[in-house]
Amino acid sequence: MLTRVRDGAAIAAGPLVALAPPLTAAAVAFFLALHTLLPGLFLWDTGELQTIGPLLGTGHPTGFPAWVILGWFASVVLQPFGDPAFRMNLLSAILGGVAAGATVLLVTRLTDRRWVGLAAGLILASTPIAWQIASQADVHALHLALVAILLGLLVDWERRRTAAARDSLDHRADRSLVAAAIVFGIALANHILSLLLIPGIGLFVLAVEPAIVHRRRFFFGCIGAALITCALLYLELPLRAGPFRAPLVYGHPETLSGFIYVVAGLQFAGSINGPLAHLGLKVADIVAVAEAQFGPLAWLIPVALLVTVIRRPRYALLTVPSLVITCWFTESYTNAEVWRYLLGPALIAITWLAILAAEVVGLVERAADHAPAGSLLRSLRATAVDGVRGRASVLLEIGLVVVLLAPNAISIPARGQAVDRSADLVAPNWLATVLPKLDPHGVVVSWWSYSTPLWYAQDIEGKIPGVWIVDDRTRLDEGLGSVSDVINTNLGRRAVYLVREPDELVALEGHYTLALIDSTEPNQPVYQVVGRIAAQP
Repeated sequence: MLTRVRDGAAIAAGPLVALAPPLTAAAVAFFLALHTLLPGLFLWDTGELQTIGPLLGTGHPTGFPAWVILGWFASVVLQPFGDPAFRMNLLSAILGGVAAGATVLLVTRLTDRRWVGLAAGLILASTPIAWQIASQADVHALHLALVAILLGLLVDWERRRTAAARDSLDHRADRSLVAAAIVFGIALANHILSLLLIPGIGLFVLAVEPAIVHRRRFFFGCIGAALITCALLYLELPLRAGPFRAPLVYGHPETLSGFIYVVAGLQFAGSINGPLAHLGLKVADIVAVAEAQFGPLAWLIPVALLVTVIRRPRYALLTVPSLVITCWFTESYTNAEVWRYLLGPALIAITWLAILAAEVVGLVERAADHAPAGSLLRSLRATAVDGVRGRASVLLEIGLVVVLLAPNAISIPARGQAVDRSADLVAPNWLATVLPKLDPHGVVVSWWSYSTPLWYAQDIEGKIPGVWIVDDRTRLDEGLGSVSDVINTNLGRRAVYLVREPDELVALEGHYTLALIDSTEPNQPVYQVVGRIAAQP
């Protein structure tokens, strides 16, 4: 039996009752994502992940070994459910469910209110940013799930340490902190964005147990658990790029310099621009994002933050720095689809709203304690013979949950339409048209967005085995020079095709005769290089 205490009354809940809310939220999140799930292969980073997961390859910086290993495992376990690309999409839907379920457990630990926890999980499941990530292969789906689990373990450790200090229990309470350290190591091996959580975690741990630094063996043991877990997972990069080479490897992580280049994300080192500039505009942008994600609930977030600081100051120390630093980093980073970086802040904001909701219920219950006997308000504190809260009190909590869920419930059809990927066949249709037109021994000089589905077709589906796909990354890693260098080296020896961005094609048309072979994707035609244009005398 799971037991908790509120107002001196023991409240016992059977395992099935305790598990029902997280399982319900997980199921709702999964089925929402399943309804909008990308049916197969896509372009860009999605196509890369759909390829390296089943191949146990290595990804672009920062490598994402935790996701790759999980993706490989999922590609094996989920074989009955579709092709490899779909399995990687399905993995994100499952992880979305895990994140929602873990959020329920986190909020239940924070508030001791199961229905409020369920509301938090359902809000996360139907928040556009989380819903969209769960609808496609993406490492950020695992990041969200791990952050929810990590926060839950840290809060659990706080509760256990508080009880241990009060009841003079032994150090078994510290198991939750060790588990949190391991989860953090996994999260760091999944995405370097997890580094931004460190200041908040440090402040939280010191606030819960200031003397922990004097327990040196345990303190450094936790740090070691995180680092060893991360290091072991990152071994996937040099192993799969070296002695057990995968068909698809990014960069040269088998060398020390190449490993540092990938893991540290040095490729994107110049993407931080004006971190202290235009702070007002950055705040306004974050506010706009919050409105888009939470609707009317966004305006309650400042109030929820204030209540969290007052009622759960340690949790505020854990989450406020993480949210602020991540939002600041996202607003200062100008590469890729950075909106995905706001998943963690969205989760944190939802937990603050849940703490606010729990406090409102608590205020009404406390007011009922002082209400006249026989009044309706007094009935909220009526208890059954076994000490369980009165039905009216539970109904109050459920009623508030319904109010919290109403904005999301009303918006679900529009949000579902906005994130829907279920009819997205751009990549499969493009491949189906282009591949038959390629010379079996040709060279395709491509760029990232369209290289990834080409690699999938070659390495996963076994198509175009003799075609050489030369991505910009390939040119850099193999020292092939510019696009023109690749064309000049191969023209006349083998068929050369161009899958390049429009601006670059305009420049190349001044030097080469190009023949259009496909225009299925209007924004990305495919050309064959027919010959050189003679220089004008």
